[in-house]
Amino acid sequence: MIKKFSDYTWKGVEKHIYKENPEVFRAVTKQVLFEHEGDLPVQFRYFEVDRDGFSSLEKHEHMHMVVIFRGKGHVLLNQQVSGISEGDLIIIRPWEWHQFRADEGEKLGFFCLVNAQRDFPVYPTKDDLRKMHENPAVHSFLQGQSGPREK
Repeated sequence: MIKKFSDYTWKGVEKHIYKENPEVFRAVTKQVLFEHEGDLPVQFRYFEVDRDGFSSLEKHEHMHMVVIFRGKGHVLLNQQVSGISEGDLIIIRPWEWHQFRADEGEKLGFFCLVNAQRDFPVYPTKDDLRKMHENPAVHSFLQGQSGPREK
């Protein structure tokens, strides 16, 4: 099977809004490129974040493997904010807070590989957010500024 690629979409693959709860993200789409076939129990997805958009701030029990495919931006992994760009590989470990932001003036596109059998995300409580905001870099990131860059 071949799914042809053109303009950051794949033939025969539907582009969806990222999640059903739009209050936790801004300007993100998702395409499921592969869904648990044969003996490969994974889901392979492509997410695209429009300029100034962001994914939801969340954590969960399952791991993710993310590869940046287009553009640049920032990622929050627990208490660390890092600049990200094409080709970067990001491993999101279980129960690690994470969020992607397209805050560098361009779209941010990334592939994501997860187990097809996975748990639902957990969103931060007010107490979780208070603790995150104690870190100046995380505070800046969550306020929509990139903050200190690590690359």
